[in-house]
Amino acid sequence: MLKKIASNTLFRLLLGVIAGLVLGNYLNESSIQVVLSLKYFTGQLIFFLVPLIVIGFIVSSITKLNEGSAKIVGFSLLIAYLSSIGAGLFSMSAGYQIIPNLSVPTSVDNLREVPKLLFQLDIPPVFSVMTALVISLMLGMGILITKAKELEKMFDQFKDIVILLVNKVLIPILPFFIAANFAILSYEGSIEKQLPVFLKVILIVIVGHFIWMTLMYTIAGFYHKTNPLKLLKYYPSVYLTAVGTMSSAASLGVAVKAVNDSKVVKPSISNFTIPFFSNTHLCGSVLTEVFFVMTVSQVLYGHIPDLGTMVTFIVLLGVFAVGAPGVPGGTVVASLGLISNVLGFDEAGVALILTIFALQDSFGTACNITTDGALTMIVDRYADDIKE
Repeated sequence: MLKKIASNTLFRLLLGVIAGLVLGNYLNESSIQVVLSLKYFTGQLIFFLVPLIVIGFIVSSITKLNEGSAKIVGFSLLIAYLSSIGAGLFSMSAGYQIIPNLSVPTSVDNLREVPKLLFQLDIPPVFSVMTALVISLMLGMGILITKAKELEKMFDQFKDIVILLVNKVLIPILPFFIAANFAILSYEGSIEKQLPVFLKVILIVIVGHFIWMTLMYTIAGFYHKTNPLKLLKYYPSVYLTAVGTMSSAASLGVAVKAVNDSKVVKPSISNFTIPFFSNTHLCGSVLTEVFFVMTVSQVLYGHIPDLGTMVTFIVLLGVFAVGAPGVPGGTVVASLGLISNVLGFDEAGVALILTIFALQDSFGTACNITTDGALTMIVDRYADDIKE
């Protein structure tokens, strides 16, 4: 039991936060240089992996779009993307209204000065995250159109390698990266006033999940011309499974059974859409990440990103979410490059995002997979319409 808890990613990240907060109070000018160097090295590894993660997951996801009916697949992908960016825009609108009224501390007086690095090892990425995105889209579409099966197989194998790197390199070093960042914040003396606001933000985001789920099931009910409660009443077990496991994959079997038991949707549709949406529809995660980046920006940099920057971030985040890795915090991991390049976050900002995202990740996952049922109803009606 203890071994299982110790191996849990959320537990390790929380341990990293606590260790960093405690350690920071006992560091002197010499020891903080070691922590700074650790943060720099782990940060370099993480950002080196980001373009590889983008290519590994997005190319492989695009090449799978030839499975099943082309129209149904295309429509499913479109509504998954629209739901995700819609959730992001909803979250952004709420953020502009709510965050300025949260009494977020944007500056702290009498901070201790952080010294220079003890040593610095640069590990630059092979290419930028935007280059990786464009390469992924072009390669994925090229493989799909030309039916280049050998290349498809190669990128499937590359995806397996990327998953290995995420699980064996990225996830294990995240607690150290986060611990180092929080130790530095604690050493400076700012984190004690900043951390409580994130607990409020997590509760706000969870409420946002339920609002978005309600909206999507309402739309699905009108379009399908069926009371959505006939399907939704089978979803509590799915939601609780997702909360308990923090995994769409672990909840997949329960979700398929729930939809089929409801008899609202044809099994020929649900047996395709539920697995498909579990990998491409991440509305809860996008909603969460958008609100969190706005909060972190206010906390660390004293302002919320402007409207144009946020809209650009959300539109691109919807694309990245389609290829997000199936690990806790997968959406935010896949979009680290966007957070740093589009929003201009430094390593401290990235560390905060990774941490607070992990704290609510189970609820974001539950929102994702529960809302998949609404999208499945929409696809079911669309499939009937294109037959007529």
